[in-house]
Formats: sequence, C-alpha cells, structure tokens
Amino acid sequence: MASRRIKLHGFNNLTKALSFNIYDLCYATSESQRREYIAYIDEAYNAERLTQILTDVSTIIGANILNVARQDYEPQGASVTILIAEEPVEGDEEIGTAAPGPLPESVVGHLDKSHITVHTYPESHPHDGICTFRADIDVATCGVISPLKALNYLIHSFESDIVTVDYRVRGFTRDVRGKKHFIDHKITSIQDYFSRDTKKAYEMIDVNVYQENLFHTKMRLKDFDLDNYLFGINAEEIDRRERARIEKRLRKEMQELFYGRNM
Repeated sequence: MASRRIKLHGFNNLTKALSFNIYDLCYATSESQRREYIAYIDEAYNAERLTQILTDVSTIIGANILNVARQDYEPQGASVTILIAEEPVEGDEEIGTAAPGPLPESVVGHLDKSHITVHTYPESHPHDGICTFRADIDVATCGVISPLKALNYLIHSFESDIVTVDYRVRGFTRDVRGKKHFIDHKITSIQDYFSRDTKKAYEMIDVNVYQENLFHTKMRLKDFDLDNYLFGINAEEIDRRERARIEKRLRKEMQELFYGRNM
C-alpha cells in the first residue's frame, strides 16, 4: 500500500476484526479452594468491571458507544456487548424533543456494523486441582478506526498466561477511481503492534495468511513463579515433591492450551 492516504469514494467499508482468547491458570488444592477461586474470578471480572474495560477500549480506538448490553450468569460467567460507531450519531440532542425534523432530501442513513464483546468462562475440575479462567473478546470495527489500538490495553487488563490473537480485514472499499482496496494499512504480523514489555514477557509464534489478510499469533508467558498460580496457599507450605508435581501439571496445562491439543 502507498504511504499516502487513500482517497476513498464514500464510506470505508472494510471490517477489521480483532479476537482474543485469554487464559489465566490457577492451582487449588481442595474443593473449597476451587470454589473460592471461581467466586473470586467471577467477582473480579463481573459484568460491571467488563463494561468499564470495553468502555475504555471504545475511547482508545476513538469509537462512539451506541448501546450497552451486559449480563452476569449463574453459577458463574458474564457477557458484555457494546455497539459502536465510527462517528457521533447526528441529531442525538433532538431525540425526545418536539424540535422539527430534517427535510426528506437531507436525511442520511448510516449502518455501522461495529461492536465490542466479551464473554467469560471460569471453570474448574476436581482432577489435579487445575482451574482456568477464559475470556473471549472481539473488537470489530467498520471504517478508519482500528481495533489494533486496543491490543496492549486488553492484554494488560486481564491476568494473561496464554493468549491467542486473531486479526482479519474483511470486505473491500473503493477509492475515487473505483479501484477496490482489500486492506488500507500495512501489517506483517500482530506482533508489530505489541508494546515492548509485552514482547519481552511472552513467547510468541505466528501463523499468517497474507493473501487472505488473516493474522494469528499465539502467546505464552515466559516466567513461571509457582506462587503466582497457587490459590490460598504459598509454595513454601508444600512439600518439595508435591511442588514439583504441581508445577509439572501446570506447565502441561499451559502447553496444551498454547498448542490447542491434549498432550
């Protein structure tokens, strides 16, 4: 793509979609601790907190919020969906008033298919005490605003041990000469947009399909401190042999999540 800005004919119809699967792992030694961990996660990432995170994302990417829907679930989990637009909705100040409306020839309709969603999945299993928290996040924008601006903020907003990120540009837009453009910015990897501290903290691998404008990055936290994964107990309180077993189990779980298969 040329470095100068493309002169478009009408609205930019490209859809840019950024998707995350974020995993946080924990080891709880008893059934009661597992329940306490799930309750803790459910409260830390309830619908209210998630709404604030997504509201911040809207501000970061320069989008305007049209509607918010949120829900906490029983026994656990939450969802938030925010509809967004690239530009402020004209005439909002006249909604609910008796002010004269626009003339027919001046009415402009604009359908903006942009949204931000998050769904959480706290879970545990009595086998070996492993608990996981997964957050699925989608940021889809239509127009010149880019979801990539929210990349680092979202990773830092969650306890992220394993992260898979997908970015895809769909559709096309036309310039003033009628030429179709299937992407409007340069990108070789999602890694190009990570902050320095994120690159330093994670091991990353890419699977990119350039001809389809499809980019995929897997991330695994490099540092491993067992105390960061224990809930309700410190590593020094556990027998050395048991510590080794727990660490092996956690590392195996992280590897399986990173590669997406049982090992």
